Amino acid sequence: MRTKIDNRIRILIENSLAKGHRSMFVIVGDRGREQIPVLHHILSKAAIAARPTVLWCYKKDLGYSSNKKKRIRQIHLKSSVSTISEGDPFEVFISTTKIRYCYYNETHNILGNTYGMLVLQDFEALTPNLLARTIETIEGGGVIVLLMKTVNSLRQLYTIAMHASSASEEELKALKEGMKDTKPIGSLLNKCRTACQGKVLLRLLDVITDKDLNVTCSITAARGRGKSAALGLALAGAIAFGYSNIFVTSPSPENLRTLFEFIIKGFDTVGYQEHIDFELIQSTNPEFQKALVRVNVFREHRQTIQYIHPSDASKLGHAELVVVDEAAAIPLPLLKELIFVKSSDLGQHLVFLASTINGYEGTGRSLSLKLLQHLRQQSAGCVKGDKLAASKGRKLHELTMEESIRYKPGDEIEQWLSRVLCLDSAKIKTNLACGTPPPSDCELYYVNRDTLFSFHNASEAFLQQIMAIYVAAHYKNSPNDLQMLSDAPAHHLFVLMSPVKENQSSIPEVLAVAQICLEGDLTKHFISKAMDNGKRAAGDLLPWTVSQQFMDRDFPTLCGGRVVRIAVHPDLQSMGYGTRTLELLEEYYLGNIPSIEETVRESVKIVKDEHTVALLEEQVAPRSDLPPLLLRLTERKAEYLDYLGVSFGLTLNLLKFWKKSGYVPVYLRQTPNPLTGEYTCVMLKQIHDQSSCNAWLAVYYREFRSRILSLLSFEFRKLPISLGLSLLQVRNKEVNEALQHDRRVITREQLSMYLSNIDLKRLSEFARNLVDHSLITDLLPTVSRLYFGEQLPANVNLSTPQTAVLLGLGLQHKSADSVHEELDLPQSQVLALHSKCIRKLADEFDKMCMDSIRNSISDKALNLDKEEQFAAVNHLKPLAQSIEDDLEKAASEFREQHFHDKDAFLKDVDLSQYAINVDTKTLAKACDVSMTYSRPLITTKRMMILLGGKKFQRRKGPEEKKNTTKWYEGASRRLQKISDISMIRRRVVNSDKPFMSAFGSTLRNKKMKCFWNDSVNGLLYNEAVSFMKSKKHDVQQWGDLPFQQCQFENFSVVIKNK
Repeated sequence: MRTKIDNRIRILIENSLAKGHRSMFVIVGDRGREQIPVLHHILSKAAIAARPTVLWCYKKDLGYSSNKKKRIRQIHLKSSVSTISEGDPFEVFISTTKIRYCYYNETHNILGNTYGMLVLQDFEALTPNLLARTIETIEGGGVIVLLMKTVNSLRQLYTIAMHASSASEEELKALKEGMKDTKPIGSLLNKCRTACQGKVLLRLLDVITDKDLNVTCSITAARGRGKSAALGLALAGAIAFGYSNIFVTSPSPENLRTLFEFIIKGFDTVGYQEHIDFELIQSTNPEFQKALVRVNVFREHRQTIQYIHPSDASKLGHAELVVVDEAAAIPLPLLKELIFVKSSDLGQHLVFLASTINGYEGTGRSLSLKLLQHLRQQSAGCVKGDKLAASKGRKLHELTMEESIRYKPGDEIEQWLSRVLCLDSAKIKTNLACGTPPPSDCELYYVNRDTLFSFHNASEAFLQQIMAIYVAAHYKNSPNDLQMLSDAPAHHLFVLMSPVKENQSSIPEVLAVAQICLEGDLTKHFISKAMDNGKRAAGDLLPWTVSQQFMDRDFPTLCGGRVVRIAVHPDLQSMGYGTRTLELLEEYYLGNIPSIEETVRESVKIVKDEHTVALLEEQVAPRSDLPPLLLRLTERKAEYLDYLGVSFGLTLNLLKFWKKSGYVPVYLRQTPNPLTGEYTCVMLKQIHDQSSCNAWLAVYYREFRSRILSLLSFEFRKLPISLGLSLLQVRNKEVNEALQHDRRVITREQLSMYLSNIDLKRLSEFARNLVDHSLITDLLPTVSRLYFGEQLPANVNLSTPQTAVLLGLGLQHKSADSVHEELDLPQSQVLALHSKCIRKLADEFDKMCMDSIRNSISDKALNLDKEEQFAAVNHLKPLAQSIEDDLEKAASEFREQHFHDKDAFLKDVDLSQYAINVDTKTLAKACDVSMTYSRPLITTKRMMILLGGKKFQRRKGPEEKKNTTKWYEGASRRLQKISDISMIRRRVVNSDKPFMSAFGSTLRNKKMKCFWNDSVNGLLYNEAVSFMKSKKHDVQQWGDLPFQQCQFENFSVVIKNK
């Protein structure tokens, strides 16, 4: 029996196809799938192209076999004929149409593909993430079908309209016209569908032609904008420009179908022919469904485009270009390895990143907030402590695409989807008109979620503002989070808003948002049953985690509040607004903010559907009897809570933020998050009953600290030293007081269990710089645990740099090289800090040992020892001779003995064999010969100090002459002490003029006659005369003419005759 369908269906499909928009149909009923062939037939007839492909998504049971051969065998068993019945349209449809069947939990494999029709079966299993992920794969003019079982009311559905951007075809035409004569760029540009795609392709080709391998290009856009197509055309251009080794990566090879498709289209455009110029290689893995994984090009020389898994970054040894498609779906640590780590080891390469920043699970804004921010800092050259030398100064080009490829601008399905799931929250302007009010003046409000999601204009604007702050401030946001916020009964929403003025009529601006989830308050029977079975119920993250880690079945009975998210306006971050929000939340749940309302109103109402109205006649409209959107904290009574907690990805900034508010770490997951690479940290703050008898938080932290001290040498060895040090320090006053009160200082007997006497001796020797640090390396873990475990007295304090070095070397077992690189300190300074901290600890151990020995001696023995000391002191008497006199006497005796031995030696030695038998003239002539001596000559400065000690200027007057005479007398006395004649001779012959003048004056001194005999005097006289003649001075006979004056002026000598 043939039934005529409504003509509006055909008109809707044809109009959508003509406009390039998508259409949606909701089929209600248990046999709704039988209408799929009808819609597909109408779409096929209206489309002037190949039969549209179909994407059929379902939860678990499809209802029939998706294998065509198996389906034919089933039909054969029914009819004994192996042909398909023409009377069953559904059989004909599934046999003649290309259908991609996909489970809901495997929809991540369809990213990057395009289909003409979408069928969503099992509507009750559909989540917002799946809805966004699948709808965005449908091209313009396609049909989206939702199969629903029989329902009676659609009261919970809403329709939303939203502004959309328009295309710019003229700009695309101008681009193509300007580049049409440039090969191969012009031919590749003709494949672009929008101006945004053309601009991105030109930028990528520009980077490729520059051949600067220290460049990263990032393409971020919503789904369906043509990112994969632009990358494929760019890779075809890279092959044309001579690039040999190109690698592409994605979470799955199936995500690269569009990319490889446009690579082949680009080859066709530039004149490459398959099997002649290139060949295609498909994957042999059945899970990848024969997806392309390699393209070999051999037209001019061997070139390859190879797929690699994101974890195979070590294979990029000779890569020239690396393309990462769907980058936001790849864990952040793997992305960093693809860009930085391996490139620093194996050589630089170009990197193209393409990703969707919203629309499906696992993306959020981790790519833009974390990776792109790091790349921006590197591009600006402001990364502090960056150890990747090869990636310093790496250039970054950020590209965006706004216009859709799969469907034309103005598509109502896109607008509806974006409004329902708040996907465009990042585009909302969040400019603040209130400025930056003091955090102490801001107020915290409770948000009524029923009113927030009521579809009123004011509520919608407020919701978009909240989601915009969420998206801008948090690293991960998925559509499922929006559903959790709206539907979860245990979740509560608070907003910090600017002060309200008296004449203000508008809603205050949102400065910060906090989402709280109430957890705990479980019965002991339920807890015991769950833990005995090894399974825990969904929800209650903190109670189950803490009870499992500390084997405490009483903790889940406490009432707690978990801070799911706290987001601050991007313009006001790090200004105290987040801390102010936590302070007000704590005051609220402590009961310090009294509530005006004694009774709590029930916010959840049961809606009774009326079955008298037909489904198609039902009118869905916003509720009119809604409570106020915002409530002051005094207008709502707070729930009783024993603690507040949080679970987050551990970073140093976040840890400091939560510690500043008094939160204490109690758990750190040993496996990193697969998306961000961060370790999950749980922190708690006790807000009720903090007496010493119920200080459970201090007990938890002491146990946590003990575990961390051991784990820092295993998985947490990768943590930065600053982060590990911050984990071992808390700023909670009550916890610190409890820890100090229960501080367990180790005794000498207990110390012997950790360190033997030989170990203590080694530490003591190292403290005195008698041994090398390698001799105590094995003792560092033990010493570090004693210090950080607070088993030493409280007065043993190390400076922050010393503590950091001790943690890195002793607990994390890092080398001195890695510590000095991480702390940005010279290696010598690291070793010096290490020596200082070991010296302090060794002194404390020595003191502990001496106190132990002192305490082991009886008091009677000590008293006897003291009496003997006093008796010995009383018998002491001063010596008759002082120590100075004693030393002077010993020196005199030694000097006399020395002179006696010297005279005896000279008398016994016959020196006649060394005599020179020549006359005075020959000797004087010989003195003119310059001689070189093996011993270094004394400097003029040293001789001046010997003779008098200072430099003289021209003297005038009797007083000055008197002083000069005293100086000469002092010089004479010094010369009398010189007994080595050969030394005097060398000084006379080779010294400067000041010495000669001083020496000449001493020769004329009468006091010298008793010391200088005639032969020595004559010898010195002849040498002095020869020296003065060689210097061309007017020399007069010193022996005949009296000395009148010797002056020192600019190191010159003036000798005058009276």
